Amino acid sequence: MDKVVELKTPLSSEDIEGLKIGDKVLLSGIIYTGRDAAHKRLYELLKESKSLPINLQGAVIYYVGPAPTKPGYAIGPAGPTTSYRMDPYTPLMHEHGLKATIGKGNRNPAVIEALKKYKASYLAATGGVAALIAKSVKSSKIVAYEDLGAEAILELVVEDFPCIVANDCYGGDLYAEGVKKYKV
Repeated sequence: MDKVVELKTPLSSEDIEGLKIGDKVLLSGIIYTGRDAAHKRLYELLKESKSLPINLQGAVIYYVGPAPTKPGYAIGPAGPTTSYRMDPYTPLMHEHGLKATIGKGNRNPAVIEALKKYKASYLAATGGVAALIAKSVKSSKIVAYEDLGAEAILELVVEDFPCIVANDCYGGDLYAEGVKKYKV
């Protein structure tokens, strides 16, 4: 049976090694948001050996573009965005200490290999529950690339942020396993 794992950021290799595909994760601590444009900028800085505006060591990046914030909330509805758009940039970020990403959908083979090589994990957040996910966010502030608007990097403080291990550091792939169950 899949287990529920409570994790606090920053994550360690030991945290990641304890995860298997299908495990439910309740994540607490600081996570960052980031999508295509922000990832491209971070990637370019890494390629040029320049400093980043965030610390990737043990970090978690959530692929989200939150909706406008409603009164009484730290963030607006914050459902995951499709992850494959960040795939060209993700392996280099894992090489520099990124321990997990959160999004929806499959990852490419290069990302799955980077997860194994750098002891990292890909976590899936359930689409369609953006308002529920927003309740896990206790605070939100822009920390980089304000000029990108909805794609700026935010620092979120989360408590019991719900996600599922979609790809573990052992090469497990929840999406591939799901497809196998229905192939004849």
